[in-house]
Amino acid sequence: MLYALPAALVLGLFSSLHCVGMCGGIMGALTMGLSPEVRDDRRRLLLYVAGYNLGRIASYALIGALVGGLGGGLFALLDPERGLVVLRALAALMVGAVGLYLAGWFPRFAVVERLGAPLWRRLEPLGRRLFPITRASSAIIFGMIWGWLPCGMVYSALLVAAGQGGALPGGLFMLVFGLGTLPAVAGAGAATGLMTRLRRIPHLNRVLGLLLVVLALGGFWYSTNHPNPLGT
Repeated sequence: MLYALPAALVLGLFSSLHCVGMCGGIMGALTMGLSPEVRDDRRRLLLYVAGYNLGRIASYALIGALVGGLGGGLFALLDPERGLVVLRALAALMVGAVGLYLAGWFPRFAVVERLGAPLWRRLEPLGRRLFPITRASSAIIFGMIWGWLPCGMVYSALLVAAGQGGALPGGLFMLVFGLGTLPAVAGAGAATGLMTRLRRIPHLNRVLGLLLVVLALGGFWYSTNHPNPLGT
């Protein structure tokens, strides 16, 4: 769908604005947990930061592929002719719901964050066993575990990824979403400070949320008026 990847990037950027406290705090704590020798060497520090985020985004893409494949397969099984159209229309509506949530008009949407809590209780101890992080490879592994951290915005994006019609588009959607989160999460210090200042701009969340709603309406229109998956 033409709107999907721009929507994924916007979701990623906006989720950084919304969740800057948690994700920026985690990245800052991970950085401070490295040895002084690594923190004082910019190249080595960037290598570890890249490792954390590479693992995190890889997990997003993997989960996106899983839910995209499951969603596409389910609707193809139920209705091979119209299943993809329905799935993509639902995905567009989900983008709209996220927009309303960001704007503060749909707070109950945060309930999706609870969906992954049981799985995280099993994964979190595995992450703790990796400390202290002394190798870049361990940073990548920790990042892959971090990618499963319960987060309402990530789960919202996954619900949209489930409507992309297959494993490849679902994984690509979450890959672009993850790249959208990269500036704030990887920057931790400067970028997180910028995001915090942006959050204080009056009505900014409403403007960004409305932008997502507009993207959702465009995606819904396209889905219902172009039933051919290839858009021809």
